[in-house]
Order: sequence, then structure tokens, then C-alpha cells
Amino acid sequence: MPCDGKYSVGYFVNWGIYGRKFPPSLIPAKDLTHILYAFANIKPDTGEVYLSDLWADQDIHYAGDSWNDVGTNLYGNFKAIYNLKKSNRHLKVLLSIGGWTYSSSFNPVVINPALRATFVASSVKLLEDYGLDGLDVDYEYPTNDAQAVGYVSLLAEMRQALDAHAANKGSGCKFLLTIAAPCGSDNYSKLHVGDMDKSLDFWNLMAYDFSGSWDTVANHQANLYGGKISAAASVDWYISQGVKREKLVLGLPLYGRSFLNTEGPGYSYSGMGPGTWENGVYDYRVLPLPGSSVKLDKTAVASWSYDTSKKEMISYDSEEVAKLKGQYIKKEKLGGSMFWELSGDKGPSREGMETGPGKDPQPGSSLVATVKNHMGGLETSNNWLSYTDSKFDNMKAGMP
Repeated sequence: MPCDGKYSVGYFVNWGIYGRKFPPSLIPAKDLTHILYAFANIKPDTGEVYLSDLWADQDIHYAGDSWNDVGTNLYGNFKAIYNLKKSNRHLKVLLSIGGWTYSSSFNPVVINPALRATFVASSVKLLEDYGLDGLDVDYEYPTNDAQAVGYVSLLAEMRQALDAHAANKGSGCKFLLTIAAPCGSDNYSKLHVGDMDKSLDFWNLMAYDFSGSWDTVANHQANLYGGKISAAASVDWYISQGVKREKLVLGLPLYGRSFLNTEGPGYSYSGMGPGTWENGVYDYRVLPLPGSSVKLDKTAVASWSYDTSKKEMISYDSEEVAKLKGQYIKKEKLGGSMFWELSGDKGPSREGMETGPGKDPQPGSSLVATVKNHMGGLETSNNWLSYTDSKFDNMKAGMP
């Protein structure tokens, strides 16, 4: 529980070091309490959790990394992030397992006790090897009750294993367990929320992607109120299931969704803009696009940009919406904020970044910082730095 402040949780994606030019050195550590490192994958036939990009995760050498160290040593993002933890003792790092692309691999695992046991053991081993403070499960989504019941069992078994691992470490150690939680009723209604909650430190609500290319009408993708789906309605539902307010962390998008040939929210559209990295999706850091005006629906607490020449609407959270959502988090006494994903935020310039339409940064403030400044002070409990059973010699030694 955040006894002395709010959680500020940001996803760091391991593919962000490539085209997005977002290495760990750009993580805004002072504005965050938790990093969710995305994503580890799962072997559906064995249940083993494994890292998805060893080059990025453990091999790439950053400035200051030696090529002449003796022994088996950790480099890559995880070494850089561990050093970030050393200089920012409030910053905790969790390995996020799954995500949209890998989630189907959960389905056979959660319903099989033997595969779950391998999942738990391998994920705790990764935590120790790579110097982490916890584990985050991003299972999108259980489709039937057998999977939902298995999900409860998986979380309970993870909780037990993490607590046992912490007990071996001694006084003051606590490893966290969180999940990415759905905000659509089709998905959350299948969950056994009360049973899951017993194992979780907090819930990260994916309060975005409410509208997109799958819809026939252009609409808000992350509205706080109103519409068929809203962030506040999802928060209220989880509270109605017995989850304490301070365990609910509200997710915000650091990207916008494009709708072409439309008059705006609630109107038909055809096609999507080219996006920053994928069709129809723009990083927040490039918004609003040149030639667009920004509009705000204060009732829905939703914003969008509109280009009259292209008839393009981009649904995204503006600084004003971030401020209002921060105030909502404070007023409702929620646990804090979560962001997908950090490379999309406004911030320092990126060395070697590709330029051009949809890629050129636009002026403005960081949404992570804006929400932080309006939801209240951050939680400041210490992270954990001692990993004497790591398979890496330099991690065992605390990265001297």
C-alpha cells in the first residue's frame, strides 16, 4: 500500500532502444516509482518464462560498460536499470510477463498445475538473476472460467513463491506482484477479482484503447467519463468487487489513435493516418501534429486533435486531460498512475532519431510529470539491491 504517496508506473519496452532511440538512460526516474519492463515471453508447452530479446535485455554494452570484465556478467538494459535503482532508491523494477502479442501462451499454462509451477520458478529465477523488485502479469485475457480460475491459482502460487524468496533475503525485503487489468466489461466480468486481489500489491488498469481501428465510428480512446466504456466506470466496478481504492492504478496512453475522413468524435470515419511507428498510432511526443487544433470535452474528460484539411481526428490525452486525470486520482484516493509506454512521452531529444511527418517532436510537457504534479507526492519506499544468488557475477557483487 502506498502509505506515503502515489505510485507512478511506467512501461519500459525493450524494443524501444531500436528505432525509438529510448535507452534506460532516458527513463524519467524522478517522476516514477515503478518501471514495468516489457515483455518476457512464456513457452506454452513447458510454462517457462524467458526473456524476449537477450541482446537488448542483457548483452548490449552502454557507455561505461567494459569489454574486459572477467567472469559471467550482466550488461544491457537490466544492468543500466539496476544502476538507475542504485542512484534512485525509490525506484522499483518489475518484469512484465506476457502482453498482447504473447498472451495466448498463458492459456495452456494457467490451467495446468505442473506448467504453472515451472512458470513460477522460472519467473522468480529471472527476478533474482536480473536484479528485480517484483513481477507483473499481463494476461490479455482469460476467455473462459477454467482459465480465470487458473489465473487465480497462478497469482496465488507466484505470491507464495515471492514471499518465500523475500523471507530468504531477510528483513526489509518485499517483492511485488501486479497485473495489467482490463477496463472492458467483456474481459473484466470473467475475472475472479476478489480471489485475485488477495495475491496482488496493486492493479494497473489499462484505461485506453476504448476506441480504434476496430470500430465503425471515430471516438475517444481514453475518456474518463461517459460512453460505452470509460475509465471511471471501470474504477467503480473494481471497487464494487472489493478492491481497495489505493490498490487501483489508472493507466494513461502516451500515444494517440487516428481516424481519417471524419467530422470528429461520434462520426463515421474511413482509414487511419500513417502513425509514428505503426499505422493509425502516433506517439504523444509528436502531437498535436502541425496544422491541427486541440479540442477538449470537459464532461468526458477527453481530448483530441483535428486537422480540417485532412479531416483527421487523433484521440489522445493532452496536458489538460493529464492534469484532470491527476486530480481525479487524488480526489478518488486511487493508488496512482500508469503509462503505456515511456518512449512515447515528450522529453529530451533522441540521438539518431528518424525525422519526418509523424516523427518530429512537438513542444509541450511530459504527461508522466504532469499527472505526478497533480495527483500528489510519490511513494518513496526503498527498492532492493542484494541479489547474491544471481547467475551474473557483477549482479552478485552489486555492480561495483
